Amino acid sequence: MEFALSKDTQWSVRDRNFMEHALKLAAQARGRTSPNPMVGAVIVQNGEIVGEGYHQRAGDCHAEIHALNQAKESAQAGTMYVTLEPCCHWGRTPPCTEAVIRAKIANVFVAIEDPNPQVAGTGIRQLEEAGIPVQVGLCEAESRQLNEVFIKYITTQRPFVILKSAVSLDGKIATASGESQWITSEASRRKGHEIRAQVDAILVGIGTVLQDNPSLTTRLPEREHEDPIRVIVDSHGRTPLGAKVFNPVSNAGTLIVVTQAAPLKKVQALRTAGADVLTVKEKEGRVCLKTLMEELGRREITSLLIEGGAAINAAALEAGIVDKLMFFVAPKLIGGRGAPGPIGGGGIARLSEAFELRGVRTTQIERDVLIEGYVLKR
Repeated sequence: MEFALSKDTQWSVRDRNFMEHALKLAAQARGRTSPNPMVGAVIVQNGEIVGEGYHQRAGDCHAEIHALNQAKESAQAGTMYVTLEPCCHWGRTPPCTEAVIRAKIANVFVAIEDPNPQVAGTGIRQLEEAGIPVQVGLCEAESRQLNEVFIKYITTQRPFVILKSAVSLDGKIATASGESQWITSEASRRKGHEIRAQVDAILVGIGTVLQDNPSLTTRLPEREHEDPIRVIVDSHGRTPLGAKVFNPVSNAGTLIVVTQAAPLKKVQALRTAGADVLTVKEKEGRVCLKTLMEELGRREITSLLIEGGAAINAAALEAGIVDKLMFFVAPKLIGGRGAPGPIGGGGIARLSEAFELRGVRTTQIERDVLIEGYVLKR
């Protein structure tokens, strides 16, 4: 059911300001609400905010409840601005619609309808049936972008996938001898760790493990964070038992993804070392990445960051699993026919077959440039 108002609707500056404030509140929980969305709520009485809140983590109160608890009696006859349709079902917490109705809120502005099939307009309908007018669509684009991970996951049951790479100006990820540390600046690397802190899992191929032996942890000592689950695509179970991905200090798990071709002794040894080993079907002798995404979705992994080499990057693009691309470009020239680029594989024969991006934007990070965009699905 469509609840969005017509395109001719003009929102007032005041209404937009309150919803933008709710969006900023919601964004404070980035990386901590999975598998739930980020949501912010603001309650206004006589032009003044009397209550506000945001969903801080899965299992905690929803944004509307935090705002209502802060507003108390002042919520009555007030206006609520919420970035996502209030829930109307029992999950980890009670329905928010019932609390909004009990508080006698007079009007509700909703940025977007909840794409969750358990809600999908029902929450809005419940409020309207209780006599509360609901307007939908204020700051819709901003809210959809804020919750792009949740929207992808809840509608497909597969994670939102970001492919990240650090390259030189001439498109190299390492020298011909294999040296890659460090192409980009310290500020870009810090940004990379901030991205790690916002996703559920980080994926590399076995080639990266054997070449670089990364720890795949998030190193931001000045702020609270959790490491993402480490996912290693390793068709034949070649991950060394002494690899840094078996990190006893980190509380994140390590998932080694193999095919039936992996020897049973190696699989058992990996499990003994502390890894969770997942066997998936193969495609052309390698892990089928589409099947892997389905398995990760079943494990409530809503977002995945690929930080691998040229081979896994190419395989991910060819499999059609990449949603967003993030390339950190350094003003350096490496050169060399043997120096690898970020995308390997067989490549394309015609430019018409190239992967294209939409919504491209660039950000200066000290001397580097971050280029990001969304991969157009073929």
